[in-house]
Amino acid sequence: MTLVANSAMGRTHKTRSALLASFWFSLCVFCLSACSGKPEELVTRFSGATMGTSYHITVVTTEALQNPEGLKSEIDQSLLVLNQQMSTYISDSELNRLKLQPVGQWEVISEPLAEVLSISQQVSEVSGGAFDITLRPLIDLWGFGPENTQDQVPSDSDILAARSQVGYQWLELDRQGLRLRRLKDVDIDLSAVAKGYGVDRVADLLERNGIDRYLVEIGGEMRLKGRNPGNQLWRIAIERPDPSLMQSVYKTLSLSDIGVATSGDYRNFFEQGGVRYSHTIDPRTGRPITNRLASVTVLNPSAAMADALATAFSVLGEKDALRLANSEGVAALFIIERDGIFVEQPSDAFRALLPTSESERNDSD
Repeated sequence: MTLVANSAMGRTHKTRSALLASFWFSLCVFCLSACSGKPEELVTRFSGATMGTSYHITVVTTEALQNPEGLKSEIDQSLLVLNQQMSTYISDSELNRLKLQPVGQWEVISEPLAEVLSISQQVSEVSGGAFDITLRPLIDLWGFGPENTQDQVPSDSDILAARSQVGYQWLELDRQGLRLRRLKDVDIDLSAVAKGYGVDRVADLLERNGIDRYLVEIGGEMRLKGRNPGNQLWRIAIERPDPSLMQSVYKTLSLSDIGVATSGDYRNFFEQGGVRYSHTIDPRTGRPITNRLASVTVLNPSAAMADALATAFSVLGEKDALRLANSEGVAALFIIERDGIFVEQPSDAFRALLPTSESERNDSD
């Protein structure tokens, strides 16, 4: 299986990837002075709200955009439609309407929803169920869903009951016919892949408008193309995965023409009886993960695929995740916590894609 998807909501279950020196405005256009006879660079920045979080876009051109307000309106409309298709928090979203339909009946679905479901199935299968978009009952049970609940550890019987309602294998997708059939009354939650897919859709929209230098970010998931202002590789910061610190840079990566997603459990958890319970739930056990993988960053041409894989790797843990990344040729950087010290472990594809000279550490352990 090749884990590269075509580039074509609610509570965030991902730790955001930090951006270096970011100053965002709703719509901002400015110029960089030409040097050595090179054409002047025009930088346009957009930002807004979507999927329960925010988006930020940087576009670099050598000629002024003819209608930047119109482009922003097109971006906002695209994201509005996508949210209406995939949100679990909009009562009449396409996703929520699906769960009201009879079990065992084929239902026609939109192409974007079919694409996201296809990506999700691929990652579920290759990870042995470590990624599962039907996880909603367990997320809610552990208090990490939309309802405000007290931090408490559920009983074994409650976990077993919730697990009986979970299983990606109960979803049957007819990708060509754009149809979905639920073989059991499972509840789909796309929060671990939809933001990455939104990034891909916006990036594709920009390219249809003739833009080939950009950074698109939604809730920490990104896609980059071309060169940044100044004609260098885009510099992306990975946050230090330490819950005791405010956001700080652990490492920067110099990248282009790639999607990026980072997942970690160090910002969303609760403690009880001296035990920390992560918001990342293992579908196979019904319980929060307990491995030492503090953070994982995945690079893939598709931000949606990177988004889903980052979650799957977080569940698998450092050894199994590294083994899977190497067997599938996935570029991933694992940050492992060992006795209070962070240790890096890149996959083979990450080493090949990003030589040491193209990345740098900004602080020391």
